[in-house]
Amino acid sequence: MLYGFLFSLPEGLGVPVAPDSPWPPLRALHGWAVAEEPAHLDPPPNLVAACLFDGLFQAPALLLVIVGLVRLSPWLRPLALFYGGAAVTNMFFYFTQTFLGPHPPPNTAYYLAFNLPWLLAPAILVARVQLGRGLP
Repeated sequence: MLYGFLFSLPEGLGVPVAPDSPWPPLRALHGWAVAEEPAHLDPPPNLVAACLFDGLFQAPALLLVIVGLVRLSPWLRPLALFYGGAAVTNMFFYFTQTFLGPHPPPNTAYYLAFNLPWLLAPAILVARVQLGRGLP
């Protein structure tokens, strides 16, 4: 959730991922981008859209999902299903850009270790609320 606010949203709004970026988290991301995801150095429109989606929708929605899980709120199920479906769809486009774009990651296993949870966690959330055990 913090990643969406600290990294994705500023990047989506046009703050550069660079060693001299005005935003310290994106300065820190520069080394990762050079080594694993060069698309972040000059993001194509679909990556900008994915970053904006992450920062403007996914991060706030995840905060509400956490509140819903803690309180076992009845509104959790529709929100979690919508959030999970949207997050999985967003990662489909993110991975498509990464693997089919001009700069695929040089170390696929390492890249997936850090990025696959962004796909799996929402899918597991959807499965959890679909099973409905312990939820209103």
